[in-house]
Amino acid sequence: MKTIKFFLSAILVATLSASALAQTRTHSVQPATKTEYIKVSGNCESCKARIEKAAKVTGVTKADWNVKTKVLTLVYNPSKVKSIDVQKKIAAAGHDTPKFKATAKAYGALPACCKYR
Repeated sequence: MKTIKFFLSAILVATLSASALAQTRTHSVQPATKTEYIKVSGNCESCKARIEKAAKVTGVTKADWNVKTKVLTLVYNPSKVKSIDVQKKIAAAGHDTPKFKATAKAYGALPACCKYR
C-alpha cells in the first residue's frame, strides 16, 4: 500500500511540475521583417525627405536614405507590403530605383536642386 501511495505521489508531482514549467515559458511570435538596401537616385536633404516619405507605407517600419551613398535602407513586413510596391511609390515621387524609373512628369516636378539626370 505504501508503494502505491508513493508511486501515485511521484506521478502527481511530475505532472504538476510539467504543467508549471509549460505555463512559465513564453512563446513570443514576432512578425517577420525583411531588410533591403535599394539604390535610389537623388541629391540632397530634400530628396531624402521625399524618398523616405514615399517609402513609408503600411508594413514599412524603417526607411532611411543616405545622401552620400544614395542607398535606401528599407525594413518591412513582407506579408503586408512588397519591395516592388515601395519602389513604385518612390518612382512616382520622382526618384529612380533599379526596377522603376520616374516618369518625365514626376521627375520634372522635382525642385532644381533635386534633378539628378
